[in-house]
Amino acid sequence: MIKVLFVCLGNICRSPLAEALFKVKIQEEGFDKKFSADSAGTSDYHIGELPDERTIACAKRHKIAIQHRGRQVNRRDFRDFDYIIAMDEQNLKNLNLMKEKFGFPDKEIFLMRSFQDNPESLSVPDPYYGGLDGFENVYQILDESIEGFLAQIKETHSQHA
Repeated sequence: MIKVLFVCLGNICRSPLAEALFKVKIQEEGFDKKFSADSAGTSDYHIGELPDERTIACAKRHKIAIQHRGRQVNRRDFRDFDYIIAMDEQNLKNLNLMKEKFGFPDKEIFLMRSFQDNPESLSVPDPYYGGLDGFENVYQILDESIEGFLAQIKETHSQHA
């Protein structure tokens, strides 16, 4: 099974939405037995909390259920996940520091928008301090980025797909 971890700062906005959207997409393609996903944050701000109510509302508008409680990235994540995907450059930097600290210097960390064709930025913007439109914007970015990611992993792991 190929394991994917989506990471943002607090694990209540972007990464749980990416996790839920990825799970829907792999299920629609019949790959839910071949891939699994989780999400986490680089900070400990929201451990044990449900996703932000605006994240839940955005997912619900797109008929996506989110079943997640906030958690922080830990050492096991670097060992257990095949793909660790950061939502922005600051979290990428945090993850790169963590991988050194935890003893996984060769672990590759990806940026979510690197799977998008011609992104306007490499970061998925953090919608936390904005309104509902920011969450919808994040959803659209994640939708396109995850499509690109799925295309890549299907090609890379064609024996699994």
